[in-house]
Amino acid sequence: MRKLLFIYILAFVCNASFSQVKIAVKEASKHIGDSVTIIDKVSGVQVLNNGIMLLNLGGVFPNHLLTVMIRPADIQKFAFKPAGKLKGKPVVVSGKLIDYKDKPGIIVTDPAQLEELSQGDPRLSLQNFK
Repeated sequence: MRKLLFIYILAFVCNASFSQVKIAVKEASKHIGDSVTIIDKVSGVQVLNNGIMLLNLGGVFPNHLLTVMIRPADIQKFAFKPAGKLKGKPVVVSGKLIDYKDKPGIIVTDPAQLEELSQGDPRLSLQNFK
């Protein structure tokens, strides 16, 4: 019985440690190191000279609240071109929050981490887009 209880507690702790926390983009700076899911509009897109793509959420650079970074090798994994398709669109992004140049950031390595939301998506009603 103790062994079963131990396995149950271990499974619960592991599940809790890997679960995504849904937060507002304005709360991102309080969750550095956490795995999160954020819904917001892509306010700006920038492609650096080295091919890294930066998507700004929560405002236009330099007043944005979150940077989503996609490396060139990972951009190739997308079935679409994120820079052209996502600017001005609401998205849901998931991943571990890091400190990127004194702002919260998420590094996207898999297209499943970044999803464009369509107009009828019920998740949009949870956000206040301007």
